[in-house]
Amino acid sequence: MTSATAIADAVRAGAVTAVSVLEDCLAGLEREGGRLIAVTRLLADRARREAEAVDAIVAAGGDPGPLAGVPYGVKDLFDVDGLPTTAGSSLYADAPLATADAEAIVKLRAAGAVLVATLNMDEFAYGFATINAHHGTTRNPHDPDRLAGGSSGGSAAVVAAQLLPFSLGSDTNGSVRVPASLTGIYGLKPTHGGLPMGGVFPFADSFDDVGPFTSSIRDMQCVWSVLTGKNPSPRTGALRVARLGGRFRDNADPDQIKAIDAIAPNAPLVKLPDIGAARSAAFLITAAEGGALHRAALGRDPMAFDPATRDRLLAGALLPPELYGKAQDFKTGYRRRINALIADHDVLLAPATPCVAPSIADPRVLIDGTWSPARADLGIHSQPISFTGLPSLCVPLSRPDKLPIGIQLIGKVSEEATLFRFAAMLEEEGRIGVTSPAGLFQGDML
Repeated sequence: MTSATAIADAVRAGAVTAVSVLEDCLAGLEREGGRLIAVTRLLADRARREAEAVDAIVAAGGDPGPLAGVPYGVKDLFDVDGLPTTAGSSLYADAPLATADAEAIVKLRAAGAVLVATLNMDEFAYGFATINAHHGTTRNPHDPDRLAGGSSGGSAAVVAAQLLPFSLGSDTNGSVRVPASLTGIYGLKPTHGGLPMGGVFPFADSFDDVGPFTSSIRDMQCVWSVLTGKNPSPRTGALRVARLGGRFRDNADPDQIKAIDAIAPNAPLVKLPDIGAARSAAFLITAAEGGALHRAALGRDPMAFDPATRDRLLAGALLPPELYGKAQDFKTGYRRRINALIADHDVLLAPATPCVAPSIADPRVLIDGTWSPARADLGIHSQPISFTGLPSLCVPLSRPDKLPIGIQLIGKVSEEATLFRFAAMLEEEGRIGVTSPAGLFQGDML
């Protein structure tokens, strides 16, 4: 398989048809998607109609758009016209059918992209592991005995396995960045509210965002531009880079710290204040908003929920409103403090996950010397950044002989273009980049 932008260039030029690209993609997903436990629904008939429409535009001398004929998938919480939006739960398997596509899907279709599949996730996006009681646990393409991360694990796995050129997930506290890090691809948590959320099943409105997965920074910028309708110029001149210190230097893979220090050896160490309090407040807000959203369903049929999800949602539903209000007040003040603290920096560097992908047989991570459930604590470095509302781009470190792991490039509000510019520099230098997983199918779409 090749990149999204290369496929689109070839389709627009008439060198290959969107239908032929799609058929190769479908063959790969049918052959390998089951082994990864990444695909929840294959949308072959719809995809063929969309691919044929792209080819018709090309045949008529038109331009289908910057993602012409590019197949992609979405996390199973995006509205897809004519299907129930399940959010990874059997509770909504028979929900009323969506009457329109999610806003992000509409924008991608207008740019020529072809929707192929819905993808596995933690139930209601509540977890960092994609351990789903209904569909199963998504496997990591680099080692099928390890987690892909979550909650957007299916969306990450299909891109890492080179079965799709890009996909969409959602990120509340790290649900894009965590699986991007563990599967060795690019994943974006945008500025909060920066990408269209219409038609996306919510988890916690205070932090929810749509986030793309890609195998190159060029593809990431293209997908982001389509979804935002923007193509802004990044900051010019030398970029002011800082390294996040304090808790961001703890519970990290040595290669992450080594890479961060090599990228910016003279950059200052910036210590974000009250990281523990910020993460605790993020947990509280997430639990309270998730619990409130599902309170009625929990009352009607609590046993229909995944037990691991049910207990956390019940706890959130029982939180006192005044405690939630205090956490929200803290968040508002905290964001002001952080924006002032980073005013003199363009890019902040931090680990994305505390370790490589844990095993499925023993899904735990070592935090401060104690083993902790991966489903809760793989987001130890991503969750505090969600709390700030800042954009964060997870990029894969270049280390082909080891399991993948990523770092976060964190920017100022609405400064994604600066992160893309910095990532392109690192990619050009060979410091970051995607490594193909050994032994897995790699579709030949061109």
